[in-house]
This record gives sequence, structure tokens and C-alpha cells, in this order.
Amino acid sequence: MIRSPRVAALVLAAGYSSRMGECNKLLCRIDGITLIQRAVGAACSSRACQVIVVTGHESERIEAELQGWPVSFIYNPDYSSGMASSLRRGLHALGSDAEAVIVLLADMPGIDGSTIDRMIDAFDPAQPFVLVPEYEGRRGNPILWPRRYFGDMAALSGDTGARGLLERYAQEVRSVAFDSPVILVDVDTPEALRQLAKK
Repeated sequence: MIRSPRVAALVLAAGYSSRMGECNKLLCRIDGITLIQRAVGAACSSRACQVIVVTGHESERIEAELQGWPVSFIYNPDYSSGMASSLRRGLHALGSDAEAVIVLLADMPGIDGSTIDRMIDAFDPAQPFVLVPEYEGRRGNPILWPRRYFGDMAALSGDTGARGLLERYAQEVRSVAFDSPVILVDVDTPEALRQLAKK
């Protein structure tokens, strides 16, 4: 029997969502389900061995939306400094047996458990490449990072996430093809939310 690799899911849910105006976009609903519930629900329904949710802005409201869910919450007091600080907090909370982490952005409502499992299926611990989903030549999210990159990820700063590492380690990145644009679609503005709700 082939052992499934131990891949943890890290849901980044700490930001201000300033482009959405006064509302916290992660608490906005599509078909009655908040964005944060969709993102974490995808992680929980996948084969991820552990689900960590990094909170910051309005952390109590975010945690209330997920009360009773099988996740670990990590509060990032430095969330205003950008995504890198949330990555760092989340990585430090991972179990020592995690062979890789898949980083989920909480504002991508089209990502589901099967999306995450497809990425996990493509990961081979014996050949630990960085895995990036791709649709018609465009790269999206979530990205799967093997453990050997955790140190570099934890050393990042600002709000660029790990994009710079993809360039630094370009020869160690592999694409995972998808036939749907869900890996490209996020919700940053009220108009984007309205368009998704219509669909």
C-alpha cells in the first residue's frame, strides 16, 4: 500500500481586506456560506494531515465562524506587516512530521477539497519539488511547498508572500495542470463578490 504524504494545510486569514471597504471579506457570504468557511471547509475535506488557520484582523469573528471545526488557530499580532508574518507564524505551528505544506488564501471560494487533493497527489517526498497549479499557462493558488523550503519561507518579510522564492528556485518548481480557472479567482472587491454570487 502506497503511503499518502503528510501534507499540512495552512489557511491565511489575517489580512485587512481593505479593498472590500468596511466589511471583512472573509465574513461575506456566497450562497449563505462565508468565504472563510469555504476555504477552511476545503482544507478539512481534503487529505491534509493538519489544518492551521492564521488569524489577525477581527480574529475573534473569524474563529467564531469556525467554532467546533477540526482546526488549530494561530493568531498573528503582526498581521498589518503583510502576508509573510502570517506564513512565519503558521509554519512554526506545523507538526514536525509534516513533509510539506499547501498554502491556502482564504479569499478563493472556488478551491475545494478535490483541488487540494490533486496537489497532494502530485507531491512525491522522494522528489520534493514546489508544486504550482496552472490553468492555460497561468499560475495560481494554492501552492505546495516541501519542508526543505520552510526555512526560506519563514525568513520572508512584507506582503509579497513566497512569490520571490518561486523565482529563486525556478528550476525546482513543477506545474500541476487544472482544467478550471478556480485556481486564479480570488475576491478582492465588492464587484468581484457580486460577480461570483451571480455565478
